[in-house]
Amino acid sequence: MEYVVLVDHNDTQIGIMEKMAAHIVPRLHRAFSIFIFNSKGELLLQQRAFTKYHSPGLWTNTCCSHPRNGETMKQATSRRLLEEMGITCEMQEVFTFIYKAPVGLGLIEHEFDHVFFGQSDDTPVINSDEVAAWKYMSLDLIEEDMKVHPECYTEWFKISFDEVRKHI
Repeated sequence: MEYVVLVDHNDTQIGIMEKMAAHIVPRLHRAFSIFIFNSKGELLLQQRAFTKYHSPGLWTNTCCSHPRNGETMKQATSRRLLEEMGITCEMQEVFTFIYKAPVGLGLIEHEFDHVFFGQSDDTPVINSDEVAAWKYMSLDLIEEDMKVHPECYTEWFKISFDEVRKHI
């Protein structure tokens, strides 16, 4: 059983809760989103596996997840980037945001999201349980595609995209 770290609006831990329950209630919990850029400035996107419990098959940022109880953000982001995309690189936390959005099947993401940027030209070695496909795209092309096909992208990616652009 997986758990998420419950937090208040200042990102202070107030408990832990089973992950699915936290997405049904919903309860504010700690999360992270990783954006890896190549040397051309293109963003590495992943298409979520079609077997994921929410947002299956949608395109999103390079990697995202939840830190485990007692795990630092550095540990969590490095662990998850390697598990999902088979990549290791230095990452820097750039900003945080809070959002609440339905993600299908009656589930709601309510997250205090820590956003990390990194740079790598490594070829991903994807975990097919998590990722269906990957591609690099320029931010301009992503923005254009999201306007035409918003249904193809995850809610948190659409919500965070403008802020990501401001920090490039």
